[in-house]
Amino acid sequence: MEKTIIRAERAPRAVGPYSTAVRANGFLFLSGQIPLDPASGASVGGSFGDQVRRVLDTIRNVLEDSGSGLGRVVKTTVFLRDMDRFAEFNGVYGEYFPEAPPARSCIEVSRLPRDAPIEIEVIALAD
Repeated sequence: MEKTIIRAERAPRAVGPYSTAVRANGFLFLSGQIPLDPASGASVGGSFGDQVRRVLDTIRNVLEDSGSGLGRVVKTTVFLRDMDRFAEFNGVYGEYFPEAPPARSCIEVSRLPRDAPIEIEVIALAD
């Protein structure tokens, strides 16, 4: 099995010793994304909905830069700092996956990098 490191142009640079995405055995494995501006790498403010959109836009960019897309996502894992925002999160998430959504886990956590309110990681088909 060959492993290829993905360096997406339209995503923030990794903030640690990890790859933004890895292609292996017909799949793309995306590292968790938090609401960061792709150009500056700075945390994005605004409403919680705006931050969710920033994360999902970054994920879409990484997938498209890798030759895939949101319609090829098979699994997402969502980390929320506040499960009381679950309904609001679902509303935005549904805009990005309106039909045949991927499998998903959603977990409340006490803290995320840069004190972000949300982080999402993705597995998608690469071919």
